[in-house]
Amino acid sequence: MADHAPPPPVLRPAVRGSRTAVAAVAVLAGLSVGLGLLLPTVLGHAVDQVLRGDSDAPWHAGSRVWTCAAVVAGQVLVGTTSDVLAAVSGARVTASVRRRAVRHVLAARVAGGGDLVTRLVGNAADAGAVPAAAATLPAAVGAPLGGIVALFLTDPWLAAAFLLGAPPLALLVRRFARASADSVARYQDAQGRIAARLVEAIGGARTIAAARTEEREAARVLAPLPELSTQGHRMWHVQGRATAQAAVLVPLLQILVLAVGGLRLAQGDLTVGGLLAASRYALLASGIGTVVGQLGALVRGRAAARRIAGVLAVPAPAHGTDALPRGGPGTLELRGVTVTRGGTTVLDRLDLTVPGGSCVAVVGPSGAGKSVLAELAGRLTDPDEGTVLLDGRPLAALSRAELRDAVGYAFERPVLLGDTLGDAIAFGPGELDPGAVTRAARAAGADGFVRRLPAGYATPRADAPLSGGEAQRIGLARAFARGDRLLVLDDATSSLDTVTERHVARALLHDPRGRTRLLTTHRAATAARADLVAWLDSGRLRALAPHRELWQQPAYRALFATAAAEGSAAGEPLAAVAGEGEK
Repeated sequence: MADHAPPPPVLRPAVRGSRTAVAAVAVLAGLSVGLGLLLPTVLGHAVDQVLRGDSDAPWHAGSRVWTCAAVVAGQVLVGTTSDVLAAVSGARVTASVRRRAVRHVLAARVAGGGDLVTRLVGNAADAGAVPAAAATLPAAVGAPLGGIVALFLTDPWLAAAFLLGAPPLALLVRRFARASADSVARYQDAQGRIAARLVEAIGGARTIAAARTEEREAARVLAPLPELSTQGHRMWHVQGRATAQAAVLVPLLQILVLAVGGLRLAQGDLTVGGLLAASRYALLASGIGTVVGQLGALVRGRAAARRIAGVLAVPAPAHGTDALPRGGPGTLELRGVTVTRGGTTVLDRLDLTVPGGSCVAVVGPSGAGKSVLAELAGRLTDPDEGTVLLDGRPLAALSRAELRDAVGYAFERPVLLGDTLGDAIAFGPGELDPGAVTRAARAAGADGFVRRLPAGYATPRADAPLSGGEAQRIGLARAFARGDRLLVLDDATSSLDTVTERHVARALLHDPRGRTRLLTTHRAATAARADLVAWLDSGRLRALAPHRELWQQPAYRALFATAAAEGSAAGEPLAAVAGEGEK
């Protein structure tokens, strides 16, 4: 049966840190079963002593009562301790699974969404319960087996009577485990689909409200609900049927054992105390409810572990151990780079060299591969073919720390992290002194509006009313503060007004640290201020030259027709758009 297999691979590393607690749970569960098997024998002997009328029976009866009380107290103590340890081990395993999964999600850049959240939260909790459930399952199975052995030791005829009805019980457990596994897996998948659609709808709430499509979106989000309901009812049907069948089989077995025990008592082959003990052992032997409950937890946990394993199966990039040469200028090279997305070739055998210390603007029509090129420059993605090098070292050969310290990124829609605005700018490994944060903010044109806030750089990020352009400037400041050798700006100035964009352009063109700067842009004015322009077309490099030279070509000017019109409307001199303005 699948649920008797070893723990899923995703749980094995997590269990290592809780081996002691899990082992203790198994030992205590076994001890609890042992005490449960001992209690009927003690009770039966006490009854027989009283019925025999021994002269010292009161003394022995009192002794037996205290023995029974001690066994019961031991059961309570052991059971409570086992429950606490099971909860502790489950929490530890769950936390370990979540930590590992979150690290992998961030390292492999797994696409987010509600389904991913469901896997990392709810499914991780179900998976975390597997080790404790697996540890107590032998004891849960051992109780019925021990009850059968105890019946045999009490009177072999009682064990034979019970075993007549044992096969239906075993078949019932097997059918429950098989039927539950499929329904639980389908139920969890439906939950994940609903969560994914809900997160997507929440993210687009303003668009939905503006389009008046609330009802349609609600229907789309809840479309998997019938499947969820079907599988939920199926789970309850399977469990209810198993419970109902057990409710019929178990009493019949107990009645059968008691009937045979009554005959043996009448024949003088069994004492009253033995019959009392036999009734308790029959109850233990038919304890299918505990087994079914443990199997249910294992089924849910293993199904959840498989969903988490699907996240961990997404490959994460491996990093090397090399370091960059000291004092390198930051020369970026792409050699024969090909990238395919969804069956479409985005970059096709691209060769490009970005000279160290230069500022290169990447332009091209939508779909030309500008953002993919930006991702490749700092190894946020890997090419399907070809090599990306920084100062002669392949990016894949660099250590993670070396690569991330060397390359700074700014994005069109930056995600700001940290408790305060100062933290958002300094976000990254190690500490930045306040002076470095201020200089970076000043270069990005963010220092002015940050200082106008009541708490300045100490303003809580969640309380700062940032516009799109201001958030983009904070993202630029973070890039300026980091990146020792290369800055990559992926359309990171698109939301800036003309004045701020010029200010940022000056910081880019006159970087005192002499870093290489690669920026994708749709603005002709931004391209005009760069040292060189890399013109992408259909995934290939059409030209690498100064903007002033490329402007002579009609096809190049057509790329910026909209930008030129917008620049003129905003009061930006057309000469600047054409590359004739001040650099």
